[in-house]
Amino acid sequence: MSWGNKLIIVFIVFAALMATLVFKATQTKFELVSKDYYQDELRYQDKIDGAANAAIETPLAIHVKDGYVTIQFPDAQKKLNISGEAWFYCSVDASKDKRIPLSVDSTGLQLIESKRLQKGNYLVKISYEAAGKKYYSAHPLHIQ
Repeated sequence: MSWGNKLIIVFIVFAALMATLVFKATQTKFELVSKDYYQDELRYQDKIDGAANAAIETPLAIHVKDGYVTIQFPDAQKKLNISGEAWFYCSVDASKDKRIPLSVDSTGLQLIESKRLQKGNYLVKISYEAAGKKYYSAHPLHIQ
């Protein structure tokens, strides 16, 4: 086989690889973290302040047990009126994301049925307000 034929084979293999890469790139689904990205960035200072407030308190405890996701709030906040939301953010698939409003009982416990969530890895982003102070924390969670 002459060097000319080898060169043609190299060009054909290169073109086939490039075509494969272009095809795969056009089939890949890219999702934004948020549809309102700009508005979320404007409110980002609230998250920074909330994370600073949450760092002062005892951290939230999040567990999956007996078919429920339990969120335990700090003892100092048990008697306070807590309002906010828990965002179960799945970085792989936006259709798995869930935003659930908080309804914390008098013991500082929030129960969420795990069957409301699909199986997978989540980052639970909790934004809440208690006694006029805003709090924010994020916790990894795996639903089986």
